[in-house]
This record gives sequence, C-alpha cells and structure tokens, in this order.
Amino acid sequence: MTMPTVAFHTLGCKVNHYETEAIWQLFQQEGYEKTDFNHSSDVYVINTCTVTNTGDKKSRQVIRRAIRKNPEAVVCVTGCYAQTSPAEIMAIPGVDIVVGTQDRHKLIPYIEQYQKEREPINGVGNIMKARVYEELDVPAFTDRTRASLKIQEGCNNFCTFCIIPWARGLMRSRKPEEVIKQAEQLVASGYKEIVLTGIHTGGYGEDMKDYSLANLLLDLEKVDGLKRIRISSIEASQITDEVIQVIDQSEKVVNHLHVPLQSGSNSVLKRMRRKYTTAFFYERVEKLKKALPGLAVTSDVIVGFPGETEEEFNETFEFIKKVGFSELHVFPYSKRTGTPAARMDDQVDDDVKNERVHKLIALSTQLAKEYASSYEGEVLEMIPEELDKENPDAGLYVGYTDNYLKVRVKADESIVGEIVKVKIDKAGYPFNKGSFVRIIKEVKQEVV
Repeated sequence: MTMPTVAFHTLGCKVNHYETEAIWQLFQQEGYEKTDFNHSSDVYVINTCTVTNTGDKKSRQVIRRAIRKNPEAVVCVTGCYAQTSPAEIMAIPGVDIVVGTQDRHKLIPYIEQYQKEREPINGVGNIMKARVYEELDVPAFTDRTRASLKIQEGCNNFCTFCIIPWARGLMRSRKPEEVIKQAEQLVASGYKEIVLTGIHTGGYGEDMKDYSLANLLLDLEKVDGLKRIRISSIEASQITDEVIQVIDQSEKVVNHLHVPLQSGSNSVLKRMRRKYTTAFFYERVEKLKKALPGLAVTSDVIVGFPGETEEEFNETFEFIKKVGFSELHVFPYSKRTGTPAARMDDQVDDDVKNERVHKLIALSTQLAKEYASSYEGEVLEMIPEELDKENPDAGLYVGYTDNYLKVRVKADESIVGEIVKVKIDKAGYPFNKGSFVRIIKEVKQEVV
C-alpha cells in the first residue's frame, strides 16, 4: 500500500514556519510522506499570512496553484488569513478544509471526514475566546542549524497598523515545563542554538502569576548541551531590570536583541498606539548596552505612517542615529484593511514613502558597517549554517556570530551546525569575511 502524500507551503513569519513543522509532525505520525509543493500530492496544506493586504493576495495565489496542481487533492488552508477571512477562502472553488490559528490537531480528523462526506469544512473558531496556549511539538526541524522554539501566542497591544491580535488572539504563554521539555528535545536532536519565538515573544509570562521571561531564561540556562539562546524579539517595555540582569549573568543568551522601534517620533508613536516614548526606549536600550558591552541591537521601523510629516520622519532618522542600531528592517507603511490606521486621513504618498525608505536603508547600511568594523580582527564564535549560495563552488559557508554578524568562512560540510571560532578578517555588510581559528587544547601534564 502506498503512503498518502502531503505537501506544505508556508507564507509569512517565523511562527508560521514553526507551526508548519509542527503540523508536519502530526501528518508524519499518521503515516504520511512529505512531497514537494510543486508536485502532485494527495493533500496540500497552505499556511497563510495576513499581516498586509499583499499577504492575503499571495495566500490566494498559492491556494489556487495547489488546486490546479491536483484538482483531486484535499486542499487545507490554515494560518492567519484563514483565521481572519474564512468565508473568503471557502469561496475559492476547490478549497476543502479551513482551520485558523487554533485547533491545528483537528486537521487530520477533518481530512478523514472530508474523504467520507465530500463536504467542505470550515473549522475556524473565535480566536478572541482562546485563553490556553495550543501545544504543538517540534522535536526537530527540516533545517538543521537553528531551531525555533515557540513560547507564546497572541498579543494584547492592538497597535493601530496591525491586524495580528485579530488573527492570533490575546496573549497566552506556553507552560514553562513544556518549553523546557522541548528545548531538551531540540538539544537531543543536535541543535546548539535555539531562537525563542512567538507573536509577542518578550511578553512571555505576562499572563502568569509568579513566572516571567526572566524566570524562563534562568530555567533554560540549566538545559544541558544548549549553547545559545536568542530571543527573536522583545519590546522596550519588556526589557525589565530583571531581564537585563539575567542576560548579563547568562552564559547562553547571545549578544544580540531585536527591539522593535517602529518610529522615532513621539507624535507618530502615539498615533500608532505604541505604549512608549522615545525617551523611555532610549533609556532601556542604553541600560542594556551598559550591562552588555558590544551588544547588537536590531530593530523594525515603519516609514510613511499616515500623517508622517517631513519633520516627524527627520525625528525618526536622528533618533535611529542616536541609538546606533546594528541593523534595521525598514518597511514602508502598507494599508491593512480592518485596522484603524487604514482609515486615517492624510495617507502618505508612495513616492514620499519610497524616498524615506531609501534614506533609512542607507542609514541602516552605514550603521551596520560601523558596528561590524568594530569587530575587525576580533575572534568571535559562529555557527556555519549553509553553503554560500552566491558562489557555491568556492567552499564558503555562511552563518551568524552570537552578536548577529553574518560571516563567510572557508569550511566543509562537517562543521555545519557546530560552534566554531572565527577571526573577522574583513568587516563588511551584509557579509564579513572570516577565517577559522584553530584552538589547540592545552594538555595538562600529570605530576607524578
């Protein structure tokens, strides 16, 4: 008897990629074989994104692609777009099962039900009522160097540009013992680095009584064999003195934090409904950097938010310079239907947005080069992740140092996923050139 096949396509963020891996585990347990999404398959699972209107559009294109590939297949749609617009997806002829961002474990029973009854199934519930973190285990990843570990779900912030609380529900933390158990599984599968991830990762523990992100970091510190802990993102308000102290004393938390700024202008932050001022943000980051010299702080910035004046943009530009981030992710504001910001007057012209985006990208490149250049000649630890795609025959491997510098180093397959020491020979951006430092272990002579 041949095994049934399943093919996956994931749109959007790290959390979605994590969840696709978890859904694959469920299929694997049921005896499915994974096949390429571009091949004919018995079942297609499309994990969708809805963070922008384009996310919706791309999701619809991928769904249609699966239906064309094999009209006989069972087509399942899950993820954020499925959660916010199930009716829109059910209306696409050929979609059989829709599940949102909860109840993913029901996918296989739904498939069995569909195969019997041949009636489309809408399994999307009200995410705003979800109060418990849905356990989805991923003991190992298809990608073998960096493992994500999802620690929380949802967000209570309701920023005016963001649809995500409506797609993911309110903040719920994963039980600490489940996080630790999964960290141990990942280490047993050979991972040296774990990236703590979630929808509002730094908010971990805000819905718990006597447990916080700082406690979780302390407990993860004790996991044998785990070498690096990276926090995918943390808000300025979540960088408590306690968190700073834990990171300062930690042997495992890497020298890099991603702290989303979104705007460096107080008036824009207010319109975005971000709950901090630039002064507060600056004070937290400075305190972090004092405790952790050389810390790389990366950030997200939205450019051209409704009503952003030239003056407000300049405030953002100057503030970014003052903080001295090591790299920025710059996004032009994009209208997301259903959010307050999409209904605001004085939307910024696309040309103006693009011009501002280019200015910030240029600034980001300059800051990244400055940060990297301070490590020229230094020896850092890195984990080679993959063969350099740009020049596959050169035998160069690419990976990240603990402070998030991207390094190319001459190596071979055997050190992928291992922690190695490299000297930064030539700093640059986006790549630094490095070379191996051979560590000669001291042999202690026994005194007879």
